[in-house]
Amino acid sequence: SLCCDALLHSQTQDSFGSRLHERNKESPKAMKHLNKLFPNKISIQLPQDEALLTSWKQQLDRDVETLKAKSNIGSIRTFLNRSAIECNDLEELFIKDQSLTNENVDKIVGYAVSYHLKHNKVETSKDGKLIITSGSLKHGLDMLQSIHSDNKSSKKSLKDVATENEFEKRLLADVIPPNDIGVTFDDIGALENVKETLKELVMLPLQRPELFCKGQLTKPCKGILLFGPPGTGKTMLAKAVATEAGANFINISMSSITSKWFGEGEKYVKAVFSLASKISPSVIFIDEVDSMLGRRENPGEHEAMRKMKNEFMVNWDGLRTKDKERVLVLGATNRPFDLDEAVIRRFPRRLMVNLPDASNREKILKVILAKEELGQDTDLESLANMTDGYSGSDLKNLCVTAAHYPIREILEKEKKEKNVAKSEGRPEPALHGSEDVRPLSLDDFKSAHEQVCASVSSDSANMNELVQWNDLYGEGGSRKKKALSYFM
Repeated sequence: SLCCDALLHSQTQDSFGSRLHERNKESPKAMKHLNKLFPNKISIQLPQDEALLTSWKQQLDRDVETLKAKSNIGSIRTFLNRSAIECNDLEELFIKDQSLTNENVDKIVGYAVSYHLKHNKVETSKDGKLIITSGSLKHGLDMLQSIHSDNKSSKKSLKDVATENEFEKRLLADVIPPNDIGVTFDDIGALENVKETLKELVMLPLQRPELFCKGQLTKPCKGILLFGPPGTGKTMLAKAVATEAGANFINISMSSITSKWFGEGEKYVKAVFSLASKISPSVIFIDEVDSMLGRRENPGEHEAMRKMKNEFMVNWDGLRTKDKERVLVLGATNRPFDLDEAVIRRFPRRLMVNLPDASNREKILKVILAKEELGQDTDLESLANMTDGYSGSDLKNLCVTAAHYPIREILEKEKKEKNVAKSEGRPEPALHGSEDVRPLSLDDFKSAHEQVCASVSSDSANMNELVQWNDLYGEGGSRKKKALSYFM
């Protein structure tokens, strides 16, 4: 460092390295660090006065901060030059608290450019480089530090949870903080009615609790069932609910609450709700809920499974529950008619996530293709009209298949160029990059449409049963007094 260099040139060579090694013999960590700093035991004479020693240490700390700041400035300047960006007052940015990695520098510059283009007039240099200010870079640094602090606080809060037993401890390892889920309502195309209902039931009581404290009828909902055909976005909706509500996400499956020892399944179920209460607000998500909480009168069901279901319902809406706990049980299934009646009662809101119509398919395609390069002939409206009966998952598979056609053309082109060069005795040409891949055209989607078909038939028996179940139990109660055909 600067301070060490100054001492090496100004002080007489004595036994500084040797004396430090003698003083720290009893500390292995200190000895290891000193062996790296002074491999040959460099001789430097330390000041004997205590005040001078303190001043020497303060100067050394300041030199370390200066070196960190200069290194960070150099990393940012290198990245700006590589990205054709200039900052004339970059030296005013003094970052001494941390050493920035290349990934952090990339994020800082990204935030800074976005902020600068939004709030300032676009200026370019003579070389055509974008000119930004150190204030924009300071905003990018603040954004990075706020995101890191949020992640640290959420992880720290989960680590600090006092677990009462081994069951809670095991389940705590699978809890996902809201910042780590990465799915929001903006990532889900269509389903506007379902999203609005979920916002009203989940997010609004958290954001405006003063509106829900009067009386007993506006208490937060404790159970929501999402049902519908496969691939319509039920699991994504559950993730988005946890992210938007800022709630910890507890994904429950049979493997996480079952055990080979008799009686431990009930203890795991109890631990799920006690842990959810400690880390609230929390969302207990049960995907394919019919496999876990199906009908108890099934003759082939084991006694341990029936006891586990009873324990789940007792903890969910029994004597042990508290009204002020912000714990939501969110279930998703494509077979709601297999659920136990007591489970259906504990889901006061039951929302059907149906197959999208043409306008909703167009919205889904816009979300899926938002970051893709499309040709001028690509009309999403006509593409939505040709995909009748497709679910959101089917549309994603269609777009993925279409995206491979331009890559296949590149590979075939490289193969032809390689054969021509080989026949003419020339060296093999360079391989193509991502910039050579052409935009997606409507013909790509038409070819993909011939390969990828809808996975759910709107006229199937399962769809008819879902529609009938929705008429009978959907949105919170029996609306049509008509027996289901499969019960007759």
